[in-house]
Amino acid sequence: MTQTRVHAEELRQRIMTAEQAAAFIENDMTVGMSGFTGAGYPKAVPQALAKRIEAAHAENKPFQIRVLTGASTAPELDGVLARVDGIGMRTPYQSDPILRDRINAGSLDYFDMHLSHVAQHTWFGFYGEVDIALIEVAGILPDGRLMPSSSVGNNKTWIDQAKKVIVEVNSWQPEQLYGMHDIYYGTALPPNRKPIPLVRPDDRFGEKAFFCDPKKIVAIVETDAPDRNTPFSPLDADSKRIAEHVIDFLNNEVSAGRLPKNLLPLQSGVGNIANAVLAGLGNSQFRGLTAFTEVIQDGMLELLKSGVLRMASGTSFSLSPDGIQEFIDNIAFYRERIVLRPQEMSNHPELIRRLGCLSMNGMIEADIYGNVNSTHLMASRIQNGIGGSGDFARNAYISMFVTPSMAKKGQISCIVPMVSHVDHTEHDVAVIITEQGLADLRGLSPKQRARKIIDKCVHPSYRDMLTDYFERACRDSFGKHTPHLLTEVFSWHQRYIETGTMQKA
Repeated sequence: MTQTRVHAEELRQRIMTAEQAAAFIENDMTVGMSGFTGAGYPKAVPQALAKRIEAAHAENKPFQIRVLTGASTAPELDGVLARVDGIGMRTPYQSDPILRDRINAGSLDYFDMHLSHVAQHTWFGFYGEVDIALIEVAGILPDGRLMPSSSVGNNKTWIDQAKKVIVEVNSWQPEQLYGMHDIYYGTALPPNRKPIPLVRPDDRFGEKAFFCDPKKIVAIVETDAPDRNTPFSPLDADSKRIAEHVIDFLNNEVSAGRLPKNLLPLQSGVGNIANAVLAGLGNSQFRGLTAFTEVIQDGMLELLKSGVLRMASGTSFSLSPDGIQEFIDNIAFYRERIVLRPQEMSNHPELIRRLGCLSMNGMIEADIYGNVNSTHLMASRIQNGIGGSGDFARNAYISMFVTPSMAKKGQISCIVPMVSHVDHTEHDVAVIITEQGLADLRGLSPKQRARKIIDKCVHPSYRDMLTDYFERACRDSFGKHTPHLLTEVFSWHQRYIETGTMQKA
């Protein structure tokens, strides 16, 4: 780093090492950290803090903190702190394998929640006081405002609520990001809330940077480190078929007059299937589309570049190495077409409903009645978390859930009699899609939904088994509205444990 990004002269005296900054964090503190899907997270101070915690534990001294974030972060944060048993409590969404093992071993308290709830529950005081905000930014402006980096997440709330603020100024983050963000400061607590002034996905009604009382900033650490980025797998046959079903469905909705020709704002979860659908949109006749979502992925950059997508609103990036380079090389182009907001805006239920978003999210399994499990294996082992899927599923114009029909090389059906854990009830699920087909569940009774899902979405290897279960349930169950044979439901899941096909992920 040849030139500082700390342009506020009065704050330069607070520039220090990561080790010095980490000394402000003490045992049993609540720390709000930046980061959302591996973007914009602090990269130096958490690693220095992990060394402090490890040294304290070597002397048999207690040292754990409560960690609040936007969503998942990266090994340099969640991973290093979990490895030294430095996290006592964590929320919300997470994806680090070491952290996940701690949670599933029962040695770390984790509570999953809708992403739109995190900031407001903090303001309500449900989690107590926030002691420290540890935030990565792209720079500090001359007037002391903090320039957001590649994610916004809950940073505004952490800065506002924390007693002290530690800032990592990362020169890897392009300064040209300035102007892409829309930080809304008009929220209030009940009963003083007012309508949020957004009627189109590209409306801007906030600030370009974060406000922070300079007196609260106790440390500034200058870094130069990239975000975590993971290449997406090449599109496989199943993902392409799922994408084809989605595109056909959208075309039919337009033909039926239920959607306009330029659709409604799109939301998609992270992953290969979502990128496959975005690629399918690129090859479709749709033009002038918009996105109101959480995460900007490679596929959205491609759609923006081709003109299929007019603009995209989110709270963070989740790009591959190639996607990051494409964004940096053409940042002026994308800055005019992408808006990054706090996640309490990007995931706001009322805004999602007002805009009429078309929601598409992944899942672990669905049952024959349309209930969806997106978080747990075998009812008890959490994978990542609900993320923002619940915010969108409950409030979207059309809520779609996608998955391959089988997992573990065909040893497990992703459509089961009854899900082992429910994240999205049948009431919030409009469409289920696998590579086998698409089940439109709107307006159907439970037994009608079951027949449609078995017929359209189940792999042939499991179709007869589920048909047999459903028919016997219709005959023998206590009630005939949503027929189930509970002893068989449990054995359906239990057999995967007994055969060893559900080993630790």
